[in-house]
Amino acid sequence: MAETLGIAPTGYRLPGGTRIGRVRLQVSDLDRSIGYYQKVLGLVIRERSDGFASLAPAGDGDPILELKERPGARPVPRRGLLGLYHFAVLLPDRASLGRFIAHLSEIGEYAGMSDHLVSEAVYLSDPDGLGIEVYADRSRDTWVAQDGQLKMATGPLDVQSLLTAAGEEKWNGMPEGTKIGHVHFYVGDIGGASDFYHGGLGLDKIVWSYPGALFMSAGGYHHHVGVNTWAEGSPAATDEDAKLIYWELILPDRISVERTAQSLETAGVDVTHADGFVEASDPWGIRLRLRSRE
Repeated sequence: MAETLGIAPTGYRLPGGTRIGRVRLQVSDLDRSIGYYQKVLGLVIRERSDGFASLAPAGDGDPILELKERPGARPVPRRGLLGLYHFAVLLPDRASLGRFIAHLSEIGEYAGMSDHLVSEAVYLSDPDGLGIEVYADRSRDTWVAQDGQLKMATGPLDVQSLLTAAGEEKWNGMPEGTKIGHVHFYVGDIGGASDFYHGGLGLDKIVWSYPGALFMSAGGYHHHVGVNTWAEGSPAATDEDAKLIYWELILPDRISVERTAQSLETAGVDVTHADGFVEASDPWGIRLRLRSRE
């Protein structure tokens, strides 16, 4: 892309090496959720204790998903709650996405499917109604910028092309190199979300003309964080609901964590410093944990 992309914050800006870490979900039935994430997504258990489990791609040491049980937690209503829209699992290539789609067909699991120009995606809901995206990126040299924004859209997915890319190899669980690529939230208003994620946290705006949504990132990625107002009028998720407990943003070093925390505090956000991480919440109670790679 020859054209300059996005709008940088006027103050602090997150370093280019920033990435998403793990997500922790509150679920109503741990055994049921573990069964779903093993069977449908092909994740494996890394740790299991009373009311808690962490799951990872096959062959990888680091968990990408944590599940915390709260018996009786209410399922996400169809209209959604302010909080998690979906967390997005990024596969290493489109061949893996093709194998995943074939796997979904074999087990009879329904999924929505979209082509976003910069990526190809499949959408699912877990047993509590929490949203999941599984996707593969197109090469960055194919991404197109126009008037400073990255061109993204929601179009039909060419499933046959993905199945062809998969070849004869069968799905054998989430492959090595799988990670959380982005998170996407229902919020109360775009302006308040921009103040927190762009002005305070330091993400660049990448797409801002998508109806009812804003996409932001570090390092020129299509988005690490998406926000939308598509659940307008809905309340925020509470401790009584199946929900996102927190998500992680992984920064290159401890200095970056401290600078990001200072930027949030300057923006008027309450920040909690703990051993090894920093926490803050956006205006709708969506909790973020900042950690360094070190």
